[in-house]
Amino acid sequence: MNRSQSVSVLVIMVMILAAAVTRLIPHWPNFTAVGAMALFGAAYLPKRWMAFVVPFATLYLSDLIINNILYAGYYDHFVWRISPFVYLAFGLIILIGYLLRDRVSTGRVFGASITASTLFFLLTNFAVWLGSPVFPQNAAGLLGAYEAGLPFFWSTLAGDLFYSAVLFGGFAWLSQRLPQLKKA
Repeated sequence: MNRSQSVSVLVIMVMILAAAVTRLIPHWPNFTAVGAMALFGAAYLPKRWMAFVVPFATLYLSDLIINNILYAGYYDHFVWRISPFVYLAFGLIILIGYLLRDRVSTGRVFGASITASTLFFLLTNFAVWLGSPVFPQNAAGLLGAYEAGLPFFWSTLAGDLFYSAVLFGGFAWLSQRLPQLKKA
């Protein structure tokens, strides 16, 4: 990796870490940069392993802080029962971001953000239905779980769209102003 690529990777990683902080500061429920962080990291980090490891590691570290420090009084364990579905959704969002590589455009990022939010909503609310005694284990119960999750979907979608604009737009803006900063 040459010096210019190293600078780009450093800037991208700092932006990803800054995005993760949106989970740690007060925010509307689900209005965070998590989905945008996955899309952005996968689209711009130069090596395939980085595109997957950096966003996953960042999510995991922020989960450690949230579950063991910020909300430690509410949980007696590190993970929620739906965590495997959250991480599966996050991995699939990274794959969507990976498809943006060398093809980033406003329209594609917009579409990827909507797809990411929808995927996250469908998988995590399915997990809630699957493991919760609140919802009957039938089609009506599944629809009830999705209906109960709708307010969170709109916040997730708004967060993904907003933070995708911030991350992708911010990197494009920086790249235009700093010649040494080009796509890693």
